[in-house]
Amino acid sequence: MAKENSNRQSHLRQLIAQQAARMMAEEGISDYAYAKRKAGRQLGVTDTHCMPTNSEIEEEIRLYHEIYSSEEQPEALLQLRKDALVVMQLLQRFNPHLTGSVLDGTAGKYAETHIHLFADSLKEVEIYLLNQQIPYETNEKSYRVSDRRNTDRKKVPVFSLDGPNGIIRLSVFEIDDMRTPTKSPVNGSNASKANIDALQNLIKQSGIDQAPTISSQGE
Repeated sequence: MAKENSNRQSHLRQLIAQQAARMMAEEGISDYAYAKRKAGRQLGVTDTHCMPTNSEIEEEIRLYHEIYSSEEQPEALLQLRKDALVVMQLLQRFNPHLTGSVLDGTAGKYAETHIHLFADSLKEVEIYLLNQQIPYETNEKSYRVSDRRNTDRKKVPVFSLDGPNGIIRLSVFEIDDMRTPTKSPVNGSNASKANIDALQNLIKQSGIDQAPTISSQGE
């Protein structure tokens, strides 16, 4: 009986992981917890022991792209990276770094793009966006951060922009936070980040022309 129950839980974990991965790949959902809860509800599963880990969902996302969008996904990913580069070049003064699914390669069409900015003050970023006539919405996001001694949670303000191919979220950290890594929501390790130069190299590696240099709005 115990073995049957274990097998059932394992099967349900996989089903929820696959359903959550499909939603994240097709709908641009970036919140793993939300995706797995929604997938669980759709499948009528409430047992927390049946909930997959974020790493299991990420693996299913990669498999989904390989099976269902092996031709479209690389092109969509490249476009999202180009869009990110445009925004990062515009906001170069705030030392932007790309992170999340657009960087690690699991992003599908219309996925959210996450960029970290580092500024002396939130107002400085806000005034710059206003001067560039860039519409935005404001919110906040909680990150797991760590130094050498402990891991904690930090809430930071977020500007959300309507990009040409999906939402672009700008999380604004303090300058001193550049030395404090944020944690990956997938496996808890230090999150990967790429500055403008690293992103340009990533785009070049695709074998397709690099994104164009931008100019400020109104020019």
